[in-house]
Parts: sequence; structure tokens; C-alpha cells
Amino acid sequence: MKKSYGVNELRRMYLEFFESKGHLAMKSFSLVPHNDNSLLLINAGMAPLKPYFTGQEIPPRRRVTTCQKCIRTGDIENVGKTARHLTFFEMLGNFSFGDYFKHEAIAWSWEFLTKVLGLEEDRLYPSIYGEDDEAFDIWTKEVGIPEDHMVRLGKEDNFWEHGSGPCGPCSEIYFDRGPEYGCGKPTCGVGCDCDRYMEIWNLVFSQFDADGKGHYERLARPNIDTGMGLERLACVMQGVGNLFEVDTDQSVLH
Repeated sequence: MKKSYGVNELRRMYLEFFESKGHLAMKSFSLVPHNDNSLLLINAGMAPLKPYFTGQEIPPRRRVTTCQKCIRTGDIENVGKTARHLTFFEMLGNFSFGDYFKHEAIAWSWEFLTKVLGLEEDRLYPSIYGEDDEAFDIWTKEVGIPEDHMVRLGKEDNFWEHGSGPCGPCSEIYFDRGPEYGCGKPTCGVGCDCDRYMEIWNLVFSQFDADGKGHYERLARPNIDTGMGLERLACVMQGVGNLFEVDTDQSVLH
């Protein structure tokens, strides 16, 4: 049975968990990018770490974990319409720069959600990129996820790339909040736009180098880039209706 952890507790628990797995916990970077003209504001946990992924800079450790403050102006039209969108939020992340890969990233995500936080296993649904049989086998054969809890999605949903550079398939973890949050359609399931199945964690397996023209070369040393919305996790853990009802927001509103 899961406990109702607060936002500050969840942040601490996440960083301490990945420190126990050999990660260096780094402080949140500034919202204003440093030496990166491609972004106006930091919009993802991996954004300040791009020099480490591209090899421009040597990371302080090959395993890093952060809780990064982010701004996504593109989500503003969804704020208030869904239970899961914010323009300012914190993103939990664990990163590997040519060190561990899919086996560890998947196993640790499941360990943290089910063993540390106590989320019900039967309410968690991992998705994978349609062609990523390697991730499917890790989830089903090593972690033990029933095949009817696995979802294969297309490139638009489960393949992370932005122009040229490192990219790769994703595995997202969804939590079933229950039919009371659903749309009621018989087709409702993972990937539906309603608020029943909330995506809480995205595991990105950066295993290719794209030229931006549809050609992909395998990276000699693939990377791991994960992101989990702290407020979304708190929403699930606290069993509240939307992100504005989590404990830290409520302390401000009241």
C-alpha cells in the first residue's frame, strides 16, 4: 500500500535512491541556459547536461542525478484543461554518460516506484517504442511485467529525437488512476488524452546518432536520459485530482 509522500520528501527520496546506485546528485541548474543558444529557457532535465551527452565536456561523474527546474511555454494551452500539465515544474532525472544502459535504467525505475514508494504493480503500465524488442524483453522477462500491461507505441510517442544528434527509443511508465479519471470511451487506454493513465516517467535510451535526414548510426557508448515530473509523481502518491492539489501548492493557496 502506497504512502502519501509530500513533494519535498519525494525529491529527497529520489536523489538519495540514485546516489545509492553510484550517481552524483547535482543541484538544479539555472532556468537560463548557459552557453546554449538553442534554448531560451531550460525545458527538460537533460537540457543543461547536453555538453556531457555530446562529448563537448567531461561530466563530473558518468552517473548523475538531478531535480531540475523547468519551464515549458508550449504546454500553456493545456494548463487547466488536463490534470497533468504545468508551465513550471521540477523534473527528476537519472543520467548515464556511456556507462549503464537499458537493463539498469529499467530495473531501477521499477525498484524505485514499487519497492521504495510502494506503488501498486498492477496499476503501472510501461510503453515501449514499437520496434524495441530489447526493452520489451527486459520488462517482461527480467522485471516480470505481464504482456497485457505492456504497450507498443509509434515513433511520435516513444522515440526521442530533436533534429540531428543523439537520439533513441523511449520507455514511458504510466499509472492507472482509475476509471473515475477516464473519458469513459471503450477505447480508453495507455496513450489516451484523458487523465486516467498518467505518464509519470520517461526512460530515453540514446543509442543512435541522427544526421537529421533519416539516417541513424549506432553510438559506440549509448547514454541514458530519464525524466519524471515531480508534481505528477506527487499527484499519484497523494491521490489528488490534479497537480495544483499537491501539498506544496496547497500550502501556498491556503
